[in-house]
Amino acid sequence: MMVVARRVSARRPYRSDVSDARWALIEPVFTKWRARRTGPGTAARVHDLREIVNAILYVNRTGIPWEYLPHDFPPYKTVYDYYAKWEADGTTQRVHDLLRNRTRRSQGRTAAPSAAVLDAQSVTTSSNVAETDQGIDAGKKIKGRKRHLATDTLGLLLAVIAQPHRCRTQPAEGSSSTRSPLRIRRSRRSGWTAATRVP
Repeated sequence: MMVVARRVSARRPYRSDVSDARWALIEPVFTKWRARRTGPGTAARVHDLREIVNAILYVNRTGIPWEYLPHDFPPYKTVYDYYAKWEADGTTQRVHDLLRNRTRRSQGRTAAPSAAVLDAQSVTTSSNVAETDQGIDAGKKIKGRKRHLATDTLGLLLAVIAQPHRCRTQPAEGSSSTRSPLRIRRSRRSGWTAATRVP
């Protein structure tokens, strides 16, 4: 198997590019992912995984549409395909968990958090978001989405859920509070705290 890599040195670096030290931390996750892939179209490795990650970070940092990705990155359809696959199969989550656990250990904490902090925010959406994907927070007079966050006590992200305002859980009769759509559960075996959407 031959990897034809577009090296980072072949172009001028962007400020969003992953550093050598950071790439050394996450590269094994992506290399294992690529090694597991079989089937049509997986034999020819045309693009360097680091450049794919750099392209995703560029879109994330600048907020541009995928098709406006600069030409010195791999084609935007290829980059988006990698992004979509990594989101769907949990690769992105594995990288996130790896970095969070490493940060926790560097702060003298155990890898698995024992407590979580929940919060919700009303955020406005752009003008091109479908009406079905947004709602109105009448109390704050904001049209957009509600963002529910779960972090550990260091402020490191455990989970995030965004939903239209109209989908919020209604308060129980006689109660003035609403429930968060996040459910935190702790595994006895791994000690990992998970946040999931409340059905």
